[in-house]
Amino acid sequence: MEINKLKNILEAVLLAADRPLTVNHLEILFELDEERPTRDEIRKALHEMAEEYETRGFELKQVASGYRLQVRQDYSLWVGRLWEEKPARYTRALLETMALIAYRQPITRGEIEEVRGVSVSSNIIRTLLERDWIKVLGHKDVPGKPALYGSTRGFLDYFNLSSLDQLPTLAEIKDLDKIHPELELDEDANQAGEESADQGNAENPAAREQHKQASDDDPDTEANDSGELMDEEDQVFIV
Repeated sequence: MEINKLKNILEAVLLAADRPLTVNHLEILFELDEERPTRDEIRKALHEMAEEYETRGFELKQVASGYRLQVRQDYSLWVGRLWEEKPARYTRALLETMALIAYRQPITRGEIEEVRGVSVSSNIIRTLLERDWIKVLGHKDVPGKPALYGSTRGFLDYFNLSSLDQLPTLAEIKDLDKIHPELELDEDANQAGEESADQGNAENPAAREQHKQASDDDPDTEANDSGELMDEEDQVFIV
């Protein structure tokens, strides 16, 4: 098959696809054709396409699940204005949990809690599972048979990675904020919410005592440096 025709077909297919496609997936598309390109020809076409798109607003990206056409990150600000809905918001606790799973998998919930020094909320695990960022790899052969968690292809695809080897080394990560450039800590909103809560509790002793009792009963809280209890999910990131 002529190379330009092959590239046009692959471009059309990748634009129409709602998921990344592997070379095997692309090869299957030509099963009924008389002129069937080989895998090497498909790979060559993909390589040339990636080079041709280097000066365009989109790129051909290879992630864990295959190849996909996507907007370049440099232009995400303007493309994002097409949608009015707010981006997903995740807590520091969730991101720390995800980081531990990615770097130390397979890992149990108890081992995550041991490293973080605080209980892992069931909502965090459920969110990561629903997001298809983690999956149960098996169960550890200890009493209770706790689940062993690991990352998924969906996690790699979301962060534009083709393998876990592309994750930055722990020595390169000085702050959780730098794990992904799109993560932003909503510090102003949190500070305003905390100040409002503190003011309300100061004016209402009964509410203050009720808040303290709720914190004492909540396993997903931890003490800050001043000894005050702080909800581990009160620091929010935007993804």
